[in-house]
Amino acid sequence: MASTFSIRRLVEKALHSGLLTPDIEQGINAELTRLGYLPIGDSEALELLMYEMDEGRIRLVPRVGFCGDPLQQTVSPLF
Repeated sequence: MASTFSIRRLVEKALHSGLLTPDIEQGINAELTRLGYLPIGDSEALELLMYEMDEGRIRLVPRVGFCGDPLQQTVSPLF
């Protein structure tokens, strides 16, 4: 099964915007599930995305809380 380059396009979108949004993350996960494997070019793109996130050049956008308040945390602290 040939890759449709969807993962690379999604990574490109995150790199261009500087944001990893829930939509982009869901798209990457959906494509990985659909393919059932990680093509070599897509693995390199994901490595680049992770590197850029580690360097602070890509920001992870959290999911919006239940009340539509983007500042509301969706995960409650353990303490």
